[in-house]
Amino acid sequence: MCMAALALVSGTAAQAADTSAAEQLQRWSAEAKTVASADRGKLFFTAKHGGEWGCGSCHHAPPTTEGKHATTGKAIAPLAPGFNPKAFTDTAKVDKWFRRNCKDVLSRECTAPEKADVMAYLLSLKP
Repeated sequence: MCMAALALVSGTAAQAADTSAAEQLQRWSAEAKTVASADRGKLFFTAKHGGEWGCGSCHHAPPTTEGKHATTGKAIAPLAPGFNPKAFTDTAKVDKWFRRNCKDVLSRECTAPEKADVMAYLLSLKP
């Protein structure tokens, strides 16, 4: 059986639009066992964390307009859900990109409280 069919049968494949930014915030807040803070999220998002890059290096600060990858120059859709309705709607992609981007910025994966705070910040940005 091909892997895609196996994933569909087992129910483990994340489908596009299987979640929302609000559900992601709820997931990480529950995992963190704390209330997320948009203020902490903004500080985290705009900081460099000791390296060359911060979240805003590619996603802009605030992340309400199209960004550009700092190395490749590839266009990146606005990260804030209020400015990009597709942001954070695919759990598999959300997990993949948080893992990759946190490793680029922090040299480690982000913690659940960090993800919750960033998500609270992103959700606070309104058109």
